Amino acid sequence: MIPEAVVPRTEAAAGRTSRGHGRLIGALVGTNAAGYISIAVPMNLLLVTHLTAIAGAGATSAFSLVTGIGGLVGLLANPLGGRISDRTAARFGRRRTWILTGGLGAAVLLTTMGWTTEVWQVAVGWALITTLVMFQLAASAALAADQVAPERRGAVSGVVAFVALAGPAVGFAVVSALPAVSRLQWGVVGGLSAAGVLMAVLLVRDPRHRAPAGEPRLSVAVILRSYWVSPREHPAFGWAWAVRFLITAAWAANSYLAFVFTQRFAVPAAAVPGMIFLLTLIGIACVAVTAWLTGWLSDRIRRQKPFVLAGGLVLAAGLVLVALAPSIPVVYLGTAVMSLGYGTFLATDFALCLRMLPDPESAGKDFAVLNIASTLPVAVVPFVAPALLAAGGFFAMFACLAVLGAAGAVCVLRVPDIGQEGQPRFAAITAKRG
Repeated sequence: MIPEAVVPRTEAAAGRTSRGHGRLIGALVGTNAAGYISIAVPMNLLLVTHLTAIAGAGATSAFSLVTGIGGLVGLLANPLGGRISDRTAARFGRRRTWILTGGLGAAVLLTTMGWTTEVWQVAVGWALITTLVMFQLAASAALAADQVAPERRGAVSGVVAFVALAGPAVGFAVVSALPAVSRLQWGVVGGLSAAGVLMAVLLVRDPRHRAPAGEPRLSVAVILRSYWVSPREHPAFGWAWAVRFLITAAWAANSYLAFVFTQRFAVPAAAVPGMIFLLTLIGIACVAVTAWLTGWLSDRIRRQKPFVLAGGLVLAAGLVLVALAPSIPVVYLGTAVMSLGYGTFLATDFALCLRMLPDPESAGKDFAVLNIASTLPVAVVPFVAPALLAAGGFFAMFACLAVLGAAGAVCVLRVPDIGQEGQPRFAAITAKRG
């Protein structure tokens, strides 16, 4: 059975989910596309080329610093955004308010990044952008938890996984057609992000939130609790968190592919945008197959864990291929395998995590804690990467991350699948007291 914590509690809620499914899917496509464009296009291309122009030979270290700080800030911002979203009582809607505020704020800041001329300016700007996008994505995930019916979560998870690469692919396509290292590139990314946000807020229906009786005021103590869901009280949540953290850490290697081209294979910087765009097209093709197919299949066979397990192991295999790649075509092949694995993982991980949420009233906060598992690797990997690169080059870094991906895949074995909740051989969603 589906745990009560994530089932809509009223017939009105269930009816609204069914009747407004198309609008809701459109809104989730818009806001997730905007969020991923805002993060992925700069992370995989614009920050690389911009910092290369600013820092020259120190670009790799500057990139690690900028993205590491951004990751740490995002780590703090996502749960905070989720908690504030849970408590927002604005007429505009508790989720829609922060999708609009965070998304448009980030879009405006993106348009200013082309004017930065020092590494510290890039770091400050990127930290602010990351904060606003994390507020937006926290509200977006909570919107799915609020309104997506349980029997449709696999399909919706597949859509979100597809958008995670399709959105950035659109950004890469447009940006790659523009002059390299230009202010126009940053402005276009901001414009695309704003368009997705506006699409979302126009489509979604988000009734005004009424606080339940006895809800404590939003104090410092309540805010601090936004960063914690006890794995002792909710063990399945803890294992789902570990799965997401380890597999996302493995995928973080994707941000270093541009450096693989320039430093291992001596590709000229001017040629890198086109190669990254080609890699993105390969990735989108792979995810298009895996995300739609596995999301649909997961709903049909009522299983999620086999896809998460397979996705993590395939991702690890792709990383090994890139680690050993003797030529650029092998990098393309390894990236394709990585994308197949990550797409399979994403297509069902979102739905699996929704089942692990302990309380629907704090869905924004709780899912944001799960999202720490997605943002923490973005902070940790850039700080660890220089040491791994110094110890053994790109081989050492990609091989170590492959091990993490495989470990994440194995961890999913402790999470209950659909219909396995409450079985003693799996971790409990809520542990029994006493």
